[in-house]
Parts: sequence; structure tokens; C-alpha cells
Amino acid sequence: MKTQFVTNEKGKKVAVILPIEQYQKMIEELEEAEDIRMYDKAKAEGGESIPMEEAFMMIEKKRKAR
Repeated sequence: MKTQFVTNEKGKKVAVILPIEQYQKMIEELEEAEDIRMYDKAKAEGGESIPMEEAFMMIEKKRKAR
């Protein structure tokens, strides 16, 4: 991974610059990890299950309401 660092006046690294493709891949992987955590949490809490198609419809409805 090719990265560049931004440093402050004391030479301390304060930021990183990386290619957009690598940034986008990192974001996708973080979102997937968050989805897995949310699934695991919901499964551990038990509760009522709903069909996947119904869940997708509810999610889309919420997205459109924003």
C-alpha cells in the first residue's frame, strides 16, 4: 500500500494520504464489519425474526423518508 504522511512542524505524523481506491476498499470493509456486528448483536438479543424481503422493504422505506 502506497501511503504518504502529513506531519506537523515537529515531524509528528498527523494524517495520511492514500489512493482513493484503497480508501474506498477500507470504507467498504469497515461497513461490512459494522453490518456483521449489528447482525451479531441482533441475533444475541433474540426477538422476532422477519423475512429478508420485508426487512429490505423497511430499509428502503426509511432511506426514502430521509
